[in-house]
Amino acid sequence: MKRVLALPLLTFGLSLLAACGGEQAGVAGDPDAALDALMAESWEFYLAENPVVATRVGIDAYNDRFASVTPDSLAHRLDTYRSIRARLADLERERLTPRGRINAEVFGWVLDDTIGAMELGLERLPFNTFSGFFMNALTANNGVRMRTPADFDTYLARLGDLPRYFEENVANMRRGAETGVVLPRIVIDGVLPTLEAQIKADPEESSFFRPIEEAQSLLPAAEHARLAREAKVLLRDEVFPAFVKLVEFLRDEYDASTTIGAADMPGGDDYYAFQIRRYTTLTDIDAAAIHAIGLDEVARIRAEMLEIIDELEFDGDFAAFTEFLRTDPQFYAQTPAQLLKEAAWIAKRIDYVMPAFFGRLPRQSYGVVAVPDEIAPNYTTGAYVGAPLGGSVGGAFWLNTHALDQRPLYELPSLTLHEAVPGHHHQTAIAAELEELPAFRRELYFSAYGEGWALYTEKLGVEMGVYLTPYEHFGRLSYEMWRACRLVIDTGIHAMGWSREEAIAYMTENTGLSSGNIRAEIDRYISWPGQALAYKLGELKIWELRRRAETSLGEAFDIREFHDLLLVNGALPLAMLDGVVERYIDGRLAAE
Repeated sequence: MKRVLALPLLTFGLSLLAACGGEQAGVAGDPDAALDALMAESWEFYLAENPVVATRVGIDAYNDRFASVTPDSLAHRLDTYRSIRARLADLERERLTPRGRINAEVFGWVLDDTIGAMELGLERLPFNTFSGFFMNALTANNGVRMRTPADFDTYLARLGDLPRYFEENVANMRRGAETGVVLPRIVIDGVLPTLEAQIKADPEESSFFRPIEEAQSLLPAAEHARLAREAKVLLRDEVFPAFVKLVEFLRDEYDASTTIGAADMPGGDDYYAFQIRRYTTLTDIDAAAIHAIGLDEVARIRAEMLEIIDELEFDGDFAAFTEFLRTDPQFYAQTPAQLLKEAAWIAKRIDYVMPAFFGRLPRQSYGVVAVPDEIAPNYTTGAYVGAPLGGSVGGAFWLNTHALDQRPLYELPSLTLHEAVPGHHHQTAIAAELEELPAFRRELYFSAYGEGWALYTEKLGVEMGVYLTPYEHFGRLSYEMWRACRLVIDTGIHAMGWSREEAIAYMTENTGLSSGNIRAEIDRYISWPGQALAYKLGELKIWELRRRAETSLGEAFDIREFHDLLLVNGALPLAMLDGVVERYIDGRLAAE
């Protein structure tokens, strides 16, 4: 999964409304120039309103602050985005160039989503088990290049703004509680250990102090000593008390829900329908249809898993085999270093064969990095964290080294394909380098596209020769089954009244995932309605497009050309991706 750094209000992970390249504004009667100017104006507004995202895309003008999420700020944003949407609607679409029409369509899609989220008041649900306002604070300056005393003073100014940022989010949660829009108690209990872990007796033990500590070799001794003194006072007197207040609010005051489904909230059916559209980028599908697709996929994958069990001549049924996988020490690393090294070796084996499947390879590097200790206990098994533009590090394949008995080695090939290459790192690094596209499209991230692509690459790994043993093939199928189960479980929880226990049992019965991973996954679906649907539905669409191209082009089909086609247009809603492939097929056939 690509880690999303934006607030849940923008849970696409969109670096929304980035400045468009191409013609500049001021050309009278030129609709493309007018569109570019509108997007550029929107980008400037967005950066000012979303400082952490600005930092992540290499803009440092707002590095001293966090976003404002007061009712007045939110109302101002909503009014502005509605105005921008109306001005976009007034453009003469028929006079736009093909480039302009694509930009306008994507731009409109993103604006509609942003406005829809604000109209639903999603700021009242400002985090989930994976991302949210306090995770934004913890990771705001990850990988950001800081070299001068002024850089570090700006960093301390942002830390000083953290209490205000937390208080505003808590106020929004209180408004949510007054209107019955609240997170489930199981979600609150899951994040409390992460929050409590930020409260240190010694400020030097805090991850917030680490940039100051690492600056010792960069700064004059007197400047470093000053910054260290100021940082310790700031952490002790302001930052840690802000975390204490947040913990006390969530633990003692917040009226969390005792139920877990989106449909149980006021307006919950509309909320879940919005989440389905947001994360699948599909407008013609509902929860019942998704549930049925999931059941069909579970049955198909189960049959393939049973074939592997037969191949291994295992003496026992499916449940016995998965229990064997969950408990036999041969399948688990003994140390964090062993797990990281195994993943790194798999990653380099994949790197070696990438040119056979892709014509275009990114310049940006990536590494295999342990999930930070303070968030690892309640974190997923792995994730991808992109590098900030102009930053000091490459992309990061985050691997959870906590609870090693829950991190089976036979799942590592699939996880590495998904998070590193040719999954998230390859896709997002390519997108960042697409200078021929306007910048806003280089920064977009649609879950159905990005997660669908990453899941597609897990199966592509079979063709790439990545899986070496039947157990690793079973691990791939277990990961695919995991994503198929998501279709059943997410819709079951949020539209059909499933309990947490039912969801855990369904995942346990149908996958080889460890019990710890299963519990973390189910709680993530509870806290983040709809996001889990993106993976399988996106993957199914990409395989549909590949089969269509293979059938239409026959021997002229080129796997490298096809993969590059899917990536060199940046992230797109699935219907637009379908159009890209259809035009490609028509063009290739016309050229023969």
